[in-house]
Amino acid sequence: MGKDPEESRLLRWLLRAFISVRGRATVITVVLSGSVLALATVLAVQLLAYTGQFSARQHASATLQRVLYDLTLGEGLTAVTPGPGEAKLIQIVEPGGHIVAASPDLQGSPPLNPTAPRMADLLIGKTACQPFLPSCVELVGLRVGGAQFPRAPVVYVADKVDPALTRPRLYLEGTAIALALLLLMSWWTWRTIGDAFRPVEAIRRQLAEITNRGLRELGRRVPVPRSGGEIQELAVTVNDALERLEQATNRERRFVSEASHDLRNPIAGLHTRLEVALDEPDDYAWKPMVRGALRDTARLNDIVADLLELSRLDARSPVALERVDLADLTRREVGARPWRVPVTTRLEDGVEVMGAHVRLSRVLGNLLNNAERHAETGIEVIVGRDGGDAVLEVRDDGSGIPEDARERVFERFARLAESQRRDPAGTGLGLPIAREIARIYGGDLRAADSPRGARFVMRLPLAPPPGVDTEAT
Repeated sequence: MGKDPEESRLLRWLLRAFISVRGRATVITVVLSGSVLALATVLAVQLLAYTGQFSARQHASATLQRVLYDLTLGEGLTAVTPGPGEAKLIQIVEPGGHIVAASPDLQGSPPLNPTAPRMADLLIGKTACQPFLPSCVELVGLRVGGAQFPRAPVVYVADKVDPALTRPRLYLEGTAIALALLLLMSWWTWRTIGDAFRPVEAIRRQLAEITNRGLRELGRRVPVPRSGGEIQELAVTVNDALERLEQATNRERRFVSEASHDLRNPIAGLHTRLEVALDEPDDYAWKPMVRGALRDTARLNDIVADLLELSRLDARSPVALERVDLADLTRREVGARPWRVPVTTRLEDGVEVMGAHVRLSRVLGNLLNNAERHAETGIEVIVGRDGGDAVLEVRDDGSGIPEDARERVFERFARLAESQRRDPAGTGLGLPIAREIARIYGGDLRAADSPRGARFVMRLPLAPPPGVDTEAT
């Protein structure tokens, strides 16, 4: 079973977040801070636990001093009754484990010290854990003697450690505090780095939009943050680069436009003179040379026309939009001239798009010319709808286009070996012009899979219902 789409998106987001600079910095902060907090928690727990033990032992020692003082004054066994604020666990134990006296809380209980001390042990201080006690206690003791206590018993006093200073509770509280601090530092690191990189993300998005929308967006600039420092300098540098790129593109565009206009007139004049020369009698020996020159001028004229069209497309020269029926357009284009191979059509009437009739005619003409150049026995043109798109397909039964070259055929002046062999005089600009026109009108043109030959598919948004205003593009 496949993963849930929501789970897959979450995993992809987590992966992108982890490999980003922001994610890596946050992870490093979590690891280092977690290590420091873990060490600090252990040390703090040990220190606080020792403080609790020391406090309990001091409290028991103060009670022991009072009991010994009362015993020396002859108070007798009543001295084991704890007073207000004193430790509640008091015993007098003789060697052999016989309990001489005990405080009320220890009546009937075994000795506090599970290990009987040696006679040489006069002072005792330890932590004692007995099953009859709810928790471990800090135990202090002192051996007494004299006529009143001939068997030299040990007076024991024990006190419980404050529950707030016991290790299990301290570890639980310390871990909770450490985790809270770790989460706070992680969130703060994530947010701080995110705030620092937010201008970089804005710059990236703007550059991506400029890149996706092509040369017509070179006039846009990335936002310049007012935070100072390297990021502001980066934005300024990017804008300077865009400015220089826009200037260079404008110079190139002006050059192509001006060169195209300048070349058209002399080429047209030369073309006219050559045609006039060809009207001379057939015995002129130079006629074959003139015919070759005429073909060359025709090719030059095609190149100039294509360059001029590309210049207009790059500049997004406005052309009034009109409703164009792709079926009618195809019928006119197919019937405009004879074809080397038969052209069959499957046309759905009423498939209308918004565009310039002359430009869409050029798209279809370029696709048909390309198909005729490569077709073996026939060409097929299909017009139909697909959802909200109008679809125009031109198919041929030629040798087709290798899959790895399907994008290269749309590069300007790019020509495959098969195309050069079939039409050495081609310009390599027909398909790039066709795709650029399709994209101007919100669509696209691509080379698609086909069982035989080449298959070019143009998709354009269907025209809105009549009466909706449209703008020129």
